[in-house]
Amino acid sequence: MGLIGAAVGAAGSIFGGISASKAMKRMKKNVEAQRKANQDWYDRRYNEDATQRADAQRILTQTELSIKNRNQQAAGAQAVMGGTDESTAAAKAANNQALADATSQIAVNADARKDQIEQTYRAKDDEYVNQLNAIEQGKAQAIAGAVQGVASAASSMPF
Repeated sequence: MGLIGAAVGAAGSIFGGISASKAMKRMKKNVEAQRKANQDWYDRRYNEDATQRADAQRILTQTELSIKNRNQQAAGAQAVMGGTDESTAAAKAANNQALADATSQIAVNADARKDQIEQTYRAKDDEYVNQLNAIEQGKAQAIAGAVQGVASAASSMPF
């Protein structure tokens, strides 16, 4: 290979290395953007108020309706049959227990949901870290290839 051929080979190796480096920078930027979006999703979902979710509101509404119906039935029974203060107290205790059970169920569901959100977040984050590691490895290989190409071209130059 002559001087011109060696110079063209060295230039080609350098250009190829620069092109690969630019492509990998774009890939890294895209993966980092996905990783940030994953972090934003996690922060938003993990920290949202479980009692304000539609499923929790539905449970609370159903419980409140059930309590209201039981209160009406207890008041009707007391008016018709002359119920005692003990029966009214028992109805109130049952209503309080129903509300406590509903609230407890919402808390259990919220904990399970948070666990699932965390598992999803960690799996996606691990995936992004692996992609970033692969990009860094690709960069190192591209640099090594460019250096090897320049060295090879330089060794074939006639001096």
